[in-house]
Amino acid sequence: MMSARHLIPLMAVVLMAAANAGSAHAGYCGAASYNSCSTSACSDASDYCQAQTRCCVPKFRPRIVWEKQCYTACKTVYDHVTESIPVTCCRTVYDTCYRDECFTVCKPVYTTCYREVTCNVCRPVYTTCYREVCCNICRPVYNTCYREVCCNICRPVYNTCYHDVCCRVCKPVYETHHRDVCCTEYKVRNETCYKDVCYTTCRPITETKTIDVCCGEWKTTTETIPGPVCTRCVQDPGTWCWDACSCCCRYVPGCCRQEQVQCPPTTVCKRVWCPRTEQRTVCCTRYVQEVKQCQVPYTVCHREPVCVTKRIPYTTCRMVEECVTRRVPHTTCTMVRECVTKRVPYTTCTMVRECVTRKVPYTTCQMVQECVTRKVPYTTCSMVQEVVTRKVPYQVARVEQYTTCKTKVHCVPRQVEVTKTRCVPRITCQPKCNGVCGSSCN
Repeated sequence: MMSARHLIPLMAVVLMAAANAGSAHAGYCGAASYNSCSTSACSDASDYCQAQTRCCVPKFRPRIVWEKQCYTACKTVYDHVTESIPVTCCRTVYDTCYRDECFTVCKPVYTTCYREVTCNVCRPVYTTCYREVCCNICRPVYNTCYREVCCNICRPVYNTCYHDVCCRVCKPVYETHHRDVCCTEYKVRNETCYKDVCYTTCRPITETKTIDVCCGEWKTTTETIPGPVCTRCVQDPGTWCWDACSCCCRYVPGCCRQEQVQCPPTTVCKRVWCPRTEQRTVCCTRYVQEVKQCQVPYTVCHREPVCVTKRIPYTTCRMVEECVTRRVPHTTCTMVRECVTKRVPYTTCTMVRECVTRKVPYTTCQMVQECVTRKVPYTTCSMVQEVVTRKVPYQVARVEQYTTCKTKVHCVPRQVEVTKTRCVPRITCQPKCNGVCGSSCN
């Protein structure tokens, strides 16, 4: 069976032969085909060139020629469009609450007491005395005197004169002209398109379930705390002894010793938390995600060129000469001699001797003994029971919804025309001789 690649060239040759039936006389040596060629055309001839022309029996060989062809195709281009989608989320928020709790504490109360102590101290007493001292000093006495001095001075006298000066100046003259300029401006055209966007929402579902709750109650208990052990000083009883020197009985105090003494106990009331577990029915809300679809508009901008003619002004400047007369001032100076009398001051100094008496202070110190009584503080401590209330924090959970924006990027396709080049095969028939015709049939 003949393959398709061999069948196509043969079909092309047949179609070309049918289309060129009108020119068959020229292509087959003047006949409709090679079968109708006359016998006299293939007979012997005396001329070799004539015999070569008459006996030429060409054969056609198909040939494929590749030609370049331009065509327009559509290409898909994807534009990235960014949009913000609101998303509702849930989070657990813990609120801090406080409850009052009372308990008894022992608060120390400190009291400051004073006892008097007498002692002798020496206090310095300072006395300031003065003694007179005589000394001679010289005091300067200044006198201001004046003397008259005559001198000649030259005083300048200024006069202002004017003279006319002619000069030529160039004054600029500005003229405004206009010229037409063609420029291309771009007009922006906005086109609104819509696209389908899928977003996820949370739908609340309320359920009831039983949970174990830890609760309890406060019970008041009484506890006795033994008092602290403190050390105190105890003096033994004294005795009376006979004193032969004074011929009387003298009391002799006993010895001092330290012993440990325990203070009275303290009763403390405190509250104890007794926990227990209870089953409670609680309504819970859970959220199920659902996918919904909506149409989101987006804007596509197209720029269209527009040819605009603008009238642009421009300014030309030309210089015009003018003759201007100006009055130019000039100043003359004349020196005038004058005689001036001035009073010149001068100072004279005279030293005057004086006797001055002044008091010079000096300090004397004397120690005076005195008896001083001062109070020495000491602190006593006593325990006082007090009921104190404090706030105990605990956490309460609740579900809070909040909305956030999620950024999503979509690819929007659009068609763009692109010019491409491709090679198209074309079949041509090239004549081939049977070997008798020679080089003229190649």
